[in-house]
Amino acid sequence: MATAADTDAMRRAVALAARGLGSTSPNPVVGCVVTDASGHVVGEGHHERAGGPHAEVHALRQAGVLARGGTAYVTLEPCDHTGRTGPCARALIEAGVARVVYAVADPDPRAAGGAGTLRAAGVQVESGVLEDEAEAGNTAWLTSVRRGRPHVTWKYAATLDGRTAAADGTSRWISSAASRADVHRLRAEADAVVVGSGTLRADDPHLAVRGIDGATQPLRVVVDTRASIAPGARVLDDAAPTLVAVAEDADTAHLPGVDTVRLPAAGRGLDPRALLAELHARGVRSVLLEGGPALAGSFVAAGAVDRVVGYIAPVLLGAGPAALAGGGITTITEALRLDVVATDRFGPDLRITATVPEGA
Repeated sequence: MATAADTDAMRRAVALAARGLGSTSPNPVVGCVVTDASGHVVGEGHHERAGGPHAEVHALRQAGVLARGGTAYVTLEPCDHTGRTGPCARALIEAGVARVVYAVADPDPRAAGGAGTLRAAGVQVESGVLEDEAEAGNTAWLTSVRRGRPHVTWKYAATLDGRTAAADGTSRWISSAASRADVHRLRAEADAVVVGSGTLRADDPHLAVRGIDGATQPLRVVVDTRASIAPGARVLDDAAPTLVAVAEDADTAHLPGVDTVRLPAAGRGLDPRALLAELHARGVRSVLLEGGPALAGSFVAAGAVDRVVGYIAPVLLGAGPAALAGGGITTITEALRLDVVATDRFGPDLRITATVPEGA
């Protein structure tokens, strides 16, 4: 049975884990808090980057000899795997920790088994403390392990009557400056940002993160079936890496030096599942989908959207494109019903965050 002290320490570990969002892929985000034998916090840490020390190692280094006889609180089951770093389960044993409390069991068969190793060494092990909170904070990596593809967040901005642009195509700016600043936070937490050729032609977006110190720039991905992107497009500058996804028979002669990938078609565009498989193979574990209604519709139809973040502005247009086109939904019984997990104000706008239920 978890005590109030256990819950407080794990909640701190969850907050520490969030500091690694956007910089640890293809590894998970993990936080760790170490208390001494009397329950005082003596060490904290989080996984900062792939290839670097894990959260437990950072926390144990800070705790030093005070970890002996104490408790380690970890958001993910300590690994029992030697890769670029050593197994954390063994580091905890060597440090003399008497008890380990973790939130989420590791679903990766290559690294799982740490709990068993700890128990075999005489360490008391408990699991499931703040499991839901830790799952939510590590949802991108957990999705990638469980589904074999990146976690996808579809982001859009729309008016109160559901329009993403006016009838003449103009769309800047529907949302407020506060909402647009929050989008850069979403980009900074994602491994890749994806747009379609329609958005590219209409807005010539840059897609790099701005205004966030120390942010790791995500991979910018353009879904461009016919390779219509102009060599001078802003997304092709050197501010961040860029990948252009084209059809198998597209002519890319005008794009020398541009990283391109050829993918099979699906309907009038490219197969979203093939794109996600390619990104997963490149180490991408989280995707921010910023494309227009057609691209969003193709991802929804493919069952490849996990979370929706909509910025709703108190504006009416009366005409213009809707936020979503298609999606494979033709009748109300096929409607994709979401679970709203948060509503927040950004300037005059309302941000609604919703997740797609498991199995939907």
